[in-house]
Amino acid sequence: MNIAPASPRRWPNSPVTMKLEAPLPFGSTIGILGGGQLGRMMALAAARLGLRTHIFCPDPQSPAFEVAQAHTIADYGDLGALGTFARQVDVVTYEFENVPSASAQFLEEHLALSPNARALEISQDRLKEKAFLSGCNIPIAPYAAIDSRLSLDRALQEIGLPAVLKTTRFGYDGKGQRMLKHARDAGEAYSDFAGQPTVLEGFVPFVREISLIVARGTEGQIAAYDPAENVHRNHILYTSTVPATLEEPTREQALRIARLIVRELDYVGILGIEFFVGEDGTLLVNEIAPRVHNSGHWTEAVCTTDQFEQHIRAVAGWPLGDPARMADVVMQNLIGDEINRIPDTLGEHDKPHNYGKAEARPGRKMGHINHVRPWRNI
Repeated sequence: MNIAPASPRRWPNSPVTMKLEAPLPFGSTIGILGGGQLGRMMALAAARLGLRTHIFCPDPQSPAFEVAQAHTIADYGDLGALGTFARQVDVVTYEFENVPSASAQFLEEHLALSPNARALEISQDRLKEKAFLSGCNIPIAPYAAIDSRLSLDRALQEIGLPAVLKTTRFGYDGKGQRMLKHARDAGEAYSDFAGQPTVLEGFVPFVREISLIVARGTEGQIAAYDPAENVHRNHILYTSTVPATLEEPTREQALRIARLIVRELDYVGILGIEFFVGEDGTLLVNEIAPRVHNSGHWTEAVCTTDQFEQHIRAVAGWPLGDPARMADVVMQNLIGDEINRIPDTLGEHDKPHNYGKAEARPGRKMGHINHVRPWRNI
């Protein structure tokens, strides 16, 4: 692979969106916003490729700090600290979608940000995300914006029950949402989210949940992984099984939707897409995540190029790798003190990953284990 030296970056005063003009050479530095397990795994992947990483995170105990060459401890909204950070790196990416959009736009005016600020802004707000998907004619659940108790009552009459009331921002692992099974549930749910913008979604009957991890490079090349079938416990992802139980037309539809989304967003990097699968095989998109994704951790154990390496290759302007799968696998999240059971329960074909977090708390993702099911004995 021929990698030319990175082109010198301008430092404009006017709002100009910067893009990577050439593949990054070995020794270049990738800035990562966020210092959790996803940032850590991206940093490890970058190191294997001969690239350095600089983590920007407000948490002084961030596990990603242990494996990066540099780190900055500052708030994501601190433009002064972000400016200094931007001068020390060659490209910026992020591990989660709750980075302030103003900070993302600020960075994008100074150097390449991948995925771009538009993708971040859309995915971090459920209403913007749904408007984007609807505009692309991608099937989603019925929804309505809620800005008052009266608007909630009207939306319930139109959408019906059961339904789910969600905050438009900062919701993950079941946080920021309430199931409404009866009309009497509306008042309490609305009060719980008082002062927060919310959206009402119609509850969608489904037989399974799947996700698809897709990558797009700087030259527009696309590589998609096999869909994973997901099971949640207490609103937290518990397992991702590959292959998923899907008919081929449903699998092809998921791939078509994934390709459409990354093209419409002019996307660079890994994108996670969550779907509901109906009894007849029809798909509805639940949400998109502009980053490496928990349900893609299985790729570490059984793919030619895992999602973390793929993301780094994409944001560095390198050619994408082969996403081919070489075995079946079940990825299991390790929550709380489950991480401590690894030494006693590890099987012959198990591949564990400890995130290096300081404290095992209930509901906290501490690691994962990939239970590999080889296609043949070697």
